[in-house]
Amino acid sequence: MHIVLSFNQSVAEEDDQPPSLKQLNTQHTPQDLYAEWDDIETIQAVAEALGQEHQVSLVNADLDAFAKFRALRPDLVFNMAEGLYGGSRESQIPAMLEMLQIPYTGSDPVTLGICLDKLRTKEILTFHQIPNPAFVQLRHASDLPVHFNFPVLVKPTLEGSSKGITDKSLVHNAMELQIQLDSVWSGYQQPALVEEFLCGREFTVALIGNGTAVQVLPIVEIDLSTLPAGANPIYSYEAKWLWDTEIAPLQIFHCPAQLEPLLQRKIEDLCRKAFIHLGCRDWCRVDVRLDASGHPQIIEVNPLPGVLPRPEQNSCFPKAARAAGLSYPEMILSVVNAACERLDLVEKNDAHRCLL
Repeated sequence: MHIVLSFNQSVAEEDDQPPSLKQLNTQHTPQDLYAEWDDIETIQAVAEALGQEHQVSLVNADLDAFAKFRALRPDLVFNMAEGLYGGSRESQIPAMLEMLQIPYTGSDPVTLGICLDKLRTKEILTFHQIPNPAFVQLRHASDLPVHFNFPVLVKPTLEGSSKGITDKSLVHNAMELQIQLDSVWSGYQQPALVEEFLCGREFTVALIGNGTAVQVLPIVEIDLSTLPAGANPIYSYEAKWLWDTEIAPLQIFHCPAQLEPLLQRKIEDLCRKAFIHLGCRDWCRVDVRLDASGHPQIIEVNPLPGVLPRPEQNSCFPKAARAAGLSYPEMILSVVNAACERLDLVEKNDAHRCLL
């Protein structure tokens, strides 16, 4: 098959931005604006994986993407584009592809938009009685409901990749809460989501497939006891991007996680339910934390998981895949195969393999 890889390539400086991006980027940008985008090494690794079985073209998800998709007319788009601005940014490329009637991997625009919006995600989880921390969206600390007890966790409502979730996001009183609410508002121009803090163990769970047949890969535990002394027990922006480096990686992950069989089944079932009820497709990563009683709850759902290729980069989805016995190319191609089965492109996919 002819597969187009759709991506956003991270840029270090404003001068490195292509002209089509500079047209959009006219205001002061936060330091972590491009945290969700992929570096060139990851883009090349995914392209090489796809290239083991398919013809591959690359399309950067900028203002010229529509014309490129329209001209190329691929059999399938492998979508890992995160977008840049607005609550619909992860939905923009899939919506464009649906307009062009070009099939693509991953979740549809509605699911991508919902999962980026933490408030809407939690409303749907709550409706389906899928456990998740108690929550409220706030602008002023004085509006915190009386049933909330400190500490609480403060997050931007419309961000991913731990953007806006710093070590200071776990707050212990009303003064600290207002400081973080103001920080979210000034940094991201959006209200904050305030959540009950769950004090138990934390895990992240990779899934590949669709519907009831979705496969749960080995569970990754995030060992927060390995964070620097004095750090709050949360997987913050600092923990993900600043303290955990390739030169000095934190020994923060255990995969497979050491779990009692009953707890493992509970976590897997919980993640499958979240995957299905939110309408996720082909692949996803779900973050889970235990409450004080040891019961698992959903804290995040990411239908566009990061896939940094090298083990020392501590990317959780590839880490889970390796524990399942999948190489990096096999992991990427498993997502393609899941999409082909869902889209009834199996015959075309199999015919292309026979030609190799």
